[in-house]
Amino acid sequence: MTNPLYDALIKPHLDNSECFLLTDDGGEISYNEFIQRASQFAHVLAEAGMAPGDRIVVQAAKLVETLALYVASIQIGAVYLPLNTGYTISELEYFINDAKPSVVVCADETAGKLRTITSQFDCKTLTLNPNVTGSLIDSAENQPTRFSPVQRGPDDLAALLYTSGTTGRSKGAMLSQANLLSNARVLVGLWAISADDTLIHALPIFHTHGLFVAINSAMLAGARMRWISSFDLEKILDALPRSTLMMGVPTFYTRLLGDPRFDRSLTSNMRLFISGSAPLLSETHEAFEARTGHRILERYGMTETNMNTSNPYEGERRAGTVGFPLQGTEIKITDPESGAELPVGNVGMIEVRGPNVFKGYWNMPEKTAEELRSNGYFITGDLGRVDSDGYLHIVGREKDLIISGGYNIYPKEVEDVLNDVDGVLESAVFGIPDSDFGEAVTAAIVLEMNANIGRAELSEAALAKLAKFKHPKSYIFLTELPRNTMGKVQKNLLRKQHSGGA
Repeated sequence: MTNPLYDALIKPHLDNSECFLLTDDGGEISYNEFIQRASQFAHVLAEAGMAPGDRIVVQAAKLVETLALYVASIQIGAVYLPLNTGYTISELEYFINDAKPSVVVCADETAGKLRTITSQFDCKTLTLNPNVTGSLIDSAENQPTRFSPVQRGPDDLAALLYTSGTTGRSKGAMLSQANLLSNARVLVGLWAISADDTLIHALPIFHTHGLFVAINSAMLAGARMRWISSFDLEKILDALPRSTLMMGVPTFYTRLLGDPRFDRSLTSNMRLFISGSAPLLSETHEAFEARTGHRILERYGMTETNMNTSNPYEGERRAGTVGFPLQGTEIKITDPESGAELPVGNVGMIEVRGPNVFKGYWNMPEKTAEELRSNGYFITGDLGRVDSDGYLHIVGREKDLIISGGYNIYPKEVEDVLNDVDGVLESAVFGIPDSDFGEAVTAAIVLEMNANIGRAELSEAALAKLAKFKHPKSYIFLTELPRNTMGKVQKNLLRKQHSGGA
């Protein structure tokens, strides 16, 4: 075997003239045309000096060319590191300094601002703009359309995805070739994905959901994708009659339900709607089934593990649960303090073991040892229970991680920005239930005596230093924050007080 991901996802399609991507402009791109473009990019990366195991940081718009970069990275054996396009320069600085990439791909505007960072070590910058211009495009024009893949093994790294916690900086989850491929194979079988499917792809591709769950499974099965640059209600409504499969976050489904045109006849050709990245409210489940006759399939995954569980394709999809462990994956519920396994029905820490579980955190051996047990079980940080029928229920998070619109947000980073604003004594950032985004970022603010600032000043600070999805949607001004006897802020009380008791 030359390269596990290449052999499974790319090699079968070298001469496949069937449609792979249906684009926003009405065009069609075949599998072999797409791989030819990716091969040209692979040559560009090789000429830039990239070697197997080197990191490539990609912060670019959702384009066919951005997807081709991911496939190019597989061919050259690079470690792919996608970043949210909303990240600011100060946020990018941390990721680049931590990962030490050989190549950074970003827009021209960003490239100029990153020079002082990338010049500190041997790192080349290529540009890819939203209008499909840039040095990457120019350099690829006369490159060969075939690339001989480099040798890689199952345990070699394929991706580095940064994940948020509630304290400290983001952690880089190291994902191997085997991690990604094993998960794709299981999902294709479980969800019956085939070359007859057309997948509506409106997810971002800097996240494990849109990048690995959707794309790897589609390529493995030889399916088509309706490639939509971002969630666009009109485009999705137009695509539904000619599609069979959709993967989304709860926000997608609540917005579809908000349009009266979304009904049973429009979805008659669809065979499966899948939801993940954030909890789906039971009301959404019920309203969706009543409107369309389809029952959404909810599953559970995370950056460090890809997918862990899924409601069944054939069988009862229970609202409020994330189904059963995937084939080859083990789930157990443990006492958060002792690590001892708990009886069925008890709430405790969710731990997972299987070929999908990552290799550890980049440059963080101590953190890896804390969260990845010697017996292979990963301590997820999520609290849950398994019912008598074997369905997993996620009941909360041990830490205060906020998931809004499918994105992870850790409160401390937002609090640090708010606390730096003149006149702010302290802040507490937390999530409250939101029917559209799953959770809404909320900030409780205590001002210094006689300070005269409001939402405008706080929003301005967030705009300068934080990606938009991290911005608080509401600010609550208090005279003091609730604390326990040890002085710790009780965010559970803030959530209860400001979310209608939820």
